[in-house]
Amino acid sequence: MRRFLSSLLAALVGSQLLVAQTAASPMTLEQVLAEAISRNLRLLAERFNLTIAEARIIQARLRPNPVLSLGGNYLDIVGSGFNPATNAAGPTEVNARVDYVLERGKKRQERIAVAEASRAVSELELLNTTRNLVLEVQAGFTDLLLAKENVALARASLEAFDRIVTINRTRVDSGDLARVELVRSEVAQLQFSNQVRQAESRVRLSRNRLQAFMGRIRYDAAFDVTGDLRRDALGATKLELAQLALSARPDLDALRRDQARSQAELRLQLAQGKVDYTVGAGVNRQFGVGGLTSGNSVGVFFSIPLPINNKNQGEIERARREQDQILARIRSLEQEIQAEVENAYEQYETAKQLLERMEADLLERARRVREVTDFSYRRGEATFVELLDAQRTYNETMQGYNEARAEYGRTLFLIDAITGKGPRK
Repeated sequence: MRRFLSSLLAALVGSQLLVAQTAASPMTLEQVLAEAISRNLRLLAERFNLTIAEARIIQARLRPNPVLSLGGNYLDIVGSGFNPATNAAGPTEVNARVDYVLERGKKRQERIAVAEASRAVSELELLNTTRNLVLEVQAGFTDLLLAKENVALARASLEAFDRIVTINRTRVDSGDLARVELVRSEVAQLQFSNQVRQAESRVRLSRNRLQAFMGRIRYDAAFDVTGDLRRDALGATKLELAQLALSARPDLDALRRDQARSQAELRLQLAQGKVDYTVGAGVNRQFGVGGLTSGNSVGVFFSIPLPINNKNQGEIERARREQDQILARIRSLEQEIQAEVENAYEQYETAKQLLERMEADLLERARRVREVTDFSYRRGEATFVELLDAQRTYNETMQGYNEARAEYGRTLFLIDAITGKGPRK
């Protein structure tokens, strides 16, 4: 998935142009994913972590600033001005001094290592956020395709009953059918019309939900997608999927990189426990008194803190405990991934078996019963109740079949997300 997401992120400009060109036509899954990755607000906010991490690297590379000190001593505050002749405390002195901290223990190198490791963690966390977004978009795309399939089914049923009502009205006018049969067919026609409205509402809701994932602020009522429900075979065993997930999941890689960052953090805190040297140099001018000439002098300085109390013990211990915490998180996530693979594979097997059973026998039976009952009703050999029951059974069967197809596709997308694989084209 990392390779796919990196190439997709690098092609955002081109994808935005492609989205603009195809905005008025149905969009494929690849086009929807490109727009979502380039415009999703949650993902845009996550990208700021990279720039923040880069700023921390810049800060870590900086060296300490030198300190400039300016001073005056034995200044005349009794007389007017600074007249040394009236200053009984001594001749006036002015001085300038520069001090610089010499960092020990490779503090700067360790700061840079921590900052760079943090940036690597941010990159992987961005990939993991993108992985979750891709799964949400794929599920939303599947839901919209399913809603469109159900709308088409509901409209086909309504059209069939529209024809039946038309025929029944003609038969009632000719005295060949009791009016109560016409009323029954009209009531059924109204029920199927309500089902069409409900199905159309689900299409609009699915469309809006998908556009929200795509980062659109204003929803387009004409937005549509094109494509088929995913139906390819899995082609991997449960053990292979688990191994792939443990090696390719960006969130697990992020924790492993965070473990490397914590090691760099420990080295930094150990370095912080070492005292730094401060060296300095300065010049001093002393004004003359009683006809004596003024004099200039230079000085050098060296200072070192005495590490009697604070040796950075607390931060060193914190860094060590943080390592233990990250290691526990890695083990916990590995167990969670194993469970996710187990559950997703079980969902896949169930969806596959259900879909195969429906395609093998149930669909053809429901279609055949409806056709035979419809033909018999038109000839007057079947009652309207039998026709309505056959139509409803067919609708429920087809809706169940559409749900099974969608669920099968969702499980494939879920397995791809769990194992860290990129979406298929």
